[in-house]
Amino acid sequence: CTFSKCCCTVRKSLFHLNIISSKVTAPEIKHVRLSLKHSANHSHFPIMHVAFPFCCVADAAVLQGDIAVPNTLSRNADKCTERGCKWPKSGSYVYVPYYISKTFSQEERDVIIRGMQGFNQSTCIRLIPWKPEDRDYIFIESKDGCWSYVGRQNGGQYLSLQKTGCVHNEVVQHEILHALGFNHEQVRSDRDSYVRILFDNIEPNFKFAFEKKETNNLGTPYDFTSVMEYRNDAFSKNGKPTIVAKCDPNLKFGNSKKMSANDIIRINKLYECSE
Repeated sequence: CTFSKCCCTVRKSLFHLNIISSKVTAPEIKHVRLSLKHSANHSHFPIMHVAFPFCCVADAAVLQGDIAVPNTLSRNADKCTERGCKWPKSGSYVYVPYYISKTFSQEERDVIIRGMQGFNQSTCIRLIPWKPEDRDYIFIESKDGCWSYVGRQNGGQYLSLQKTGCVHNEVVQHEILHALGFNHEQVRSDRDSYVRILFDNIEPNFKFAFEKKETNNLGTPYDFTSVMEYRNDAFSKNGKPTIVAKCDPNLKFGNSKKMSANDIIRINKLYECSE
């Protein structure tokens, strides 16, 4: 990366690690309610995504384009990580069970699993196939759009990767980072030191996606190469930028294909992974 202060070097790929897909009977997630679906063209937003349904466990709503929030709206780590939404650590590792819906083709499953490998290779997170005795787990399903809850919920929680448009490495990693407790880059508490949000260019119905949050930034700088960063024209109503880097107004960002070095550092800091 050549943008000096604007971004950091993307970490090189590490060794290959196989993750075995679960072959057990599908777990059940109860109290599913799908209603009030609003389709949205996602052609300009490779990460953020195709729909904004109200859905799922505990009458959750999908906010910021891809964050499912159960019941209350209190929410780079979300403050919920200080209140118990981190996944528990067992010894040196944090085991996060997952189940991939059988509606995905083998090719789609392979993409999802490859996206998971970045976590298993670079952090103490271990995404492992779901077993019947696992109480908390991620159920990866093709619902409306690409979205996830922020942090661990009680019991099974959906992570949606719609088959049309969402089954890509960067989207898989983006949504898993939400499930681990991380928010979008442009809503972090110190964002005003790094970017300007041009609200006049944002579609009125999506201005909420740019509301600044109280976040734990884990001593890391704002990262334009983060897989959690929106494109600079995200949710634009007129084709003009909605996010502008203060260090370089012409900087293009939000097109990362994998986690950045800072994304990995933040996971390791939040979950106290040993070096």
